[in-house]
Amino acid sequence: MKAVAVIPKKQNSVHLVEMDKPSIDEVKNRRGVLVEVLRVGACGTDREINNAEYGVAPKGFDFLVLGHENFGRVVEVGENVTEIEPGNYVVATVRRPRGKSIYDQIGEQDFTTDDKYFERGISRLHGYMVEFYVEDAEFLVKIPPAIAEIAVLLEPLSIIEKGLKQASDIQERLKIWHPKTAAVLGTGNVGLLTVMALRMRGYTVHSFGKQSGKGYLNAELCESIGATYDSTDDLPLVESVKKYGEYDLVFECTGYSPIIFDAMQSLNENGILILASVTGGERKTDQVPSDKINQMFVLGNRAMVGTVNANREHFEMGVKDLTLCEAMHPGWLGRMLTHKIEGLENFAQAFEILNNSQKYNAIKTYFEVKAISK
Repeated sequence: MKAVAVIPKKQNSVHLVEMDKPSIDEVKNRRGVLVEVLRVGACGTDREINNAEYGVAPKGFDFLVLGHENFGRVVEVGENVTEIEPGNYVVATVRRPRGKSIYDQIGEQDFTTDDKYFERGISRLHGYMVEFYVEDAEFLVKIPPAIAEIAVLLEPLSIIEKGLKQASDIQERLKIWHPKTAAVLGTGNVGLLTVMALRMRGYTVHSFGKQSGKGYLNAELCESIGATYDSTDDLPLVESVKKYGEYDLVFECTGYSPIIFDAMQSLNENGILILASVTGGERKTDQVPSDKINQMFVLGNRAMVGTVNANREHFEMGVKDLTLCEAMHPGWLGRMLTHKIEGLENFAQAFEILNNSQKYNAIKTYFEVKAISK
């Protein structure tokens, strides 16, 4: 079967490989599930691995199969699998509890403290840019047919769901916390999904990006789901509080670390800032009003938390939000799927778009490995 792989730490090494079709017998306790891949997302992580920024091949291999944003159909199940049956749609989680930390031992592998972690398509485990994969049923989330067309968005949404769950857990310290307003920084794929998740929770949402809103699909999507959109060139975040007031929650997903300090100054008392960007550069920021920020956080009981690597619980939360959004705003999520790549063999086209996303006005690029309809 075909798969898209890289040679880790070798720049621009993405290529097509042939692999044997996996068997459910590879999973112990007869809990194996064979999944036919229908769609797999291509994202910045895949681009960064192909740029040799990180990525680790599985033991015994000199290549790593890419892809962690996945969606497929069950083909075969082991005799001890009762919760899933052939024909069901599924999305697989990404991180696996194979480390030695206490978090791996208790099924909270997304919080592992091990340096060596196991993440499909990223670190030490092959990913989902393949025609078939086998997985333990424990790591598969069943997908309602009603959201099959947009279920490839579930994995990136799961990171957002984790961030919102952490915010809720942290704010239990306040006993009563009724947030009403939120700012979302960045309106790419992750930013738009964040806007959606917050709107599904009833927040008044203000989104911010660099581009002018005129003729910008991302801005139109924000506004059509009930959020506002502003370019930070026209309305800097710290100035926006004069227009909208301070925010109960700020969700940062820009990839531009200096804006974090603006976000910290834009929080309401008892507010929380969630960071989702992974910034691998060495950017530094001068003229940060550190005394002011420190005073705001101490006297205002403000908090900040990062989110990365979701668990099954967060995927299941995402299923509910996708289903609710599709019911309330039919077709909205589908408009995010801007660039479809027919077949894994056209991987070069996908990476051309990933490397030049602004040129192509891409929100979500994905492979259609096989048609969803039977």
